[in-house]
Amino acid sequence: MIRFLRQDTVRAPARSRSRPRIQKLTDQPSPEDEQENENEDEDDIEPAQHSAEQSVVAIPLRGGYGSPMRPLTLIVTLIYAALAASLTNCSSPSVQSGGWNARLGPAPVEQKVTPVQLLGEVHVIQDMIPRGTYGRRIYRPMNVRYITIHSTQNYTGDAWHHALALKRGALRAPKRRGGNRIGFLTWHFTVEDRAAYQHLPTNEQGEHADFDGPGNNHSIAIEMCEHHGNDLARTIDNAAKLTAFLMYEHRLGLGSVVPHHHWRRIGVSPEHKDCPHFLLDRGNEGATWRWFLDRVQAQYSRIIPGPMPRI
Repeated sequence: MIRFLRQDTVRAPARSRSRPRIQKLTDQPSPEDEQENENEDEDDIEPAQHSAEQSVVAIPLRGGYGSPMRPLTLIVTLIYAALAASLTNCSSPSVQSGGWNARLGPAPVEQKVTPVQLLGEVHVIQDMIPRGTYGRRIYRPMNVRYITIHSTQNYTGDAWHHALALKRGALRAPKRRGGNRIGFLTWHFTVEDRAAYQHLPTNEQGEHADFDGPGNNHSIAIEMCEHHGNDLARTIDNAAKLTAFLMYEHRLGLGSVVPHHHWRRIGVSPEHKDCPHFLLDRGNEGATWRWFLDRVQAQYSRIIPGPMPRI
């Protein structure tokens, strides 16, 4: 666990919304159930009763997020609904076959960083689903072999709102044989242009890819935000940095990084999902996906030995 955290409240970089108070990290090594059922219909996912406000931890390398949480209004309920609907269908007919490199420029491979410094560039905030609740009702340890990249296709919910929905069990999916095994959607990280929220420890399974397949059983899931006002190019770069860090932490090669499209969803049509749609070419892994892998490799090449937080 990361123990070098501090601060009671910190302010979000240019965002007006309030966030939960940031407290010292407590032990959360725990239970988890996988989650995937993104293919379920919107009507099948019901908001659940929420519990008391949970603690949040920012990995503090450059400032942080936070401030006392304001009362939630109807807008959060609406965001839950949009969130659930979008996570059931992250495919899109649009094709983005290039242009990201022009937006971002080359990765600064000459600027070497320790693992903890790279994590600081991502600005990871640990805001875990409480163990023993909702998608972490049971403990399901994971031997990490892959990193799966997703997109939310949710144009109203940012990373903080995804974290809130997961903690409150708002993203339900029917539990069924051969399908979702825990009754909830869960994943490990939600990334936006300025931060990445962590929802599960990386040694616990999520429910995000292929039911009882290797995608759920053995992969860390990263969701990329697409809400209005979010810089998608910077979000992709943030996801590439986080992926590089996770490769380093778990000693994985670049071949272990796959899109959600890689995993076969038995009994669902189509079996291979168009996700993350803006990194695929006409629903397939092509030049745009190869560009993303090159970006991940470039970020990985920046890492030099140094402090290594376990997340």
